[in-house]
Amino acid sequence: MTEQLDYQTMLDRAADVEREVYGGGAVIVCDNLVKIYKIADLEVVALQGLDLVVNQGEFIALVGSSGSGKSTLLNILGGLDRPSAGHVRVAGYDLLDIGHKDRTSYRRNVIGFVWQQTGRNLLSYVDAAANIEMPLILNGVSSSVRQHRVNELLEIVGLSDRGDHYPTELSGGEQQRVAIAVALANKPEVLFADEPTGELDTRTSTEIFDVFKKINEEEGVTIVVVTHDPLVAEHVERTIAIRDGRTSSEVLRRTQIGEAGDHEVVAEEFAVLDRAGRLQLPEDYVAALDLEERVRLTLDPDHVNVWPDGRKRSPEGGK
Repeated sequence: MTEQLDYQTMLDRAADVEREVYGGGAVIVCDNLVKIYKIADLEVVALQGLDLVVNQGEFIALVGSSGSGKSTLLNILGGLDRPSAGHVRVAGYDLLDIGHKDRTSYRRNVIGFVWQQTGRNLLSYVDAAANIEMPLILNGVSSSVRQHRVNELLEIVGLSDRGDHYPTELSGGEQQRVAIAVALANKPEVLFADEPTGELDTRTSTEIFDVFKKINEEEGVTIVVVTHDPLVAEHVERTIAIRDGRTSSEVLRRTQIGEAGDHEVVAEEFAVLDRAGRLQLPEDYVAALDLEERVRLTLDPDHVNVWPDGRKRSPEGGK
C-alpha cells in the first residue's frame, strides 16, 4: 500500500534533509571557503578554508587584525567579490555560482550595507530623506509607498526631525543613522556593517549599536558587523575571531541573574574546530608553552591534552 503523506509531514521531512546539509536552514553558510588573489607572479591566500554559519535573526561581530581575511570575507558575502573555491550561501543565494542579473538583485533586495566612510553611504547633494528614498526609486516603488517607508525609517533611527538636512549638516553619528536607514530601505534579510563606528567616539558608537539592536530585535534583520576593535564586539551576543583566513575562536555572551538578583552578562570563549578537524590554538597559549611545528596529543575520557614535542607528560596529564 502506498504511503500517503500529509502536507505537514512532507515539510517536516524536507526540513530534516535540509538540516543534514552543512548549515542547513541558516541564513549565511560558508563551507571551506577559499580566496586567492594573484598579484603579479605572486599568489596571496586571503581565506584558507573558512567555515561560518549564521542563523536567521542573529546579531554577530567578525573581528580580526589587518590581513586576517575579514574584509575579504565581507566582500564575498556582500556580492562584491567571488570566492576561489568552497561554498557560500546567503539567504538562499549561491554566491559561487550566481549570474550578473541575480547578483544585482541580491545586492539590491536581499542585503544592506553600511560602510565606515560616509562618502560611500550617502549622496552629499541631497538631504537625508532623499538618500533613504533613492534605493526605493531604483526599485520602482510608488511615490506614496516611498514616502511612508522614508518616514518609518527616519523614526526607527531616531531622526524624524532631520529628514530635510543634508549630510554636511548632520553629525557623524547622525550620518551613520541615515546610512543604516538607507541600507534598510528595501527591507533586506541581512545587514552588513564594515567598521560602522570606526570614526565615532565611544558614546556615539554605543548609540549606533543601540540602533542596530533595535533593528535586530524589532525588524528581525540578521546583522553582521566587521571590526578590528574587540570592544565593539561586546555589544553583540556572538563574536567570531578570524585569524590567518580561518575562524579561530568564538565568544558567546548570555545574560543571567547574579547572586544579588541583578542581570549580568557572562562571556565564554571557545576555540573553533572546523569541518576538516583543524583547531587554531590561541596565540598566547602557543607563546606560553613555546609550541612549534609539532605538538603531542593524548585523549582522556573528557578532554584532549596538548603539550610541546619532546617533553614528558606530567603526572597530572596536563602540560
